[in-house]
Amino acid sequence: MSYLRFILLGCILACSLIAGAESRSDSIRVLFIGNSYTHYHDMYKMVAEIASHVGQDQKAKVAYEAYTPGGCTFKRHLQNRDAIDAIKRGDWDYVVLQEQSSLPAMPTDSVAKNVYPYAGMLVDLVAEYNPDANVIFYMTWGHKYGCQSRHEGYPVIDTYEGMQDRLMLSYLEMAYSNYARCAPVGMAWRRVRAERPYVSLYWPDCSHPSKVGSYLAANVIYTAIFSRPYQCSYFAGLDPELAEYLQQIAQTTVFDNLGLLNISE
Repeated sequence: MSYLRFILLGCILACSLIAGAESRSDSIRVLFIGNSYTHYHDMYKMVAEIASHVGQDQKAKVAYEAYTPGGCTFKRHLQNRDAIDAIKRGDWDYVVLQEQSSLPAMPTDSVAKNVYPYAGMLVDLVAEYNPDANVIFYMTWGHKYGCQSRHEGYPVIDTYEGMQDRLMLSYLEMAYSNYARCAPVGMAWRRVRAERPYVSLYWPDCSHPSKVGSYLAANVIYTAIFSRPYQCSYFAGLDPELAEYLQQIAQTTVFDNLGLLNISE
């Protein structure tokens, strides 16, 4: 399949509400609200697969739904009946929120106007219909060579490092302001880039995740949900040594930063 056809197919699929691991009373119920960064390579399904392939005493069933239209923002999710209805159905244990890839990296006044209010509205809606749910903000990563949506007069995001710093700060602020957890996918991404720069975390567009990147994200989110060390036999078709390395990076990044990420031990 050509790269263009893959992207077109992904855009079509990403406009759908995806449900999996059919809901059961003994399942952990997770709702994913995001866009293509969550949708690529069925990352939400990877989380469920990890849960079902850890050590026998830690196995868990994860029932999930994912609403992931391409490029969708928190503001647009609030205007879409499908996403709102999914929240209002209630009984979610965790709701994972992922903003459009560049908006949280913009200047502070822009983020305060265009991101934070809508993040708060989503959290309030989750709390109203799911009073026992935990919200997790999915911290994304900087684009490979700096933000592809440049902001005139704001060169700090013109590099990967600068964009990653801005994303980290914005996502942590969203977690603190809304009494939510943060899944530090972007922080884990930075560690892999530093330690194994030859590992390809990006899709060829230098923005979206490769399968390796999605697997890393899934492991970080799994760790943010369950907050316990694990070994997992699910490698998503990746080289076992690489998969085990990504599992360890995900866990170390979370467990070394529990207070920073607003995750209770």
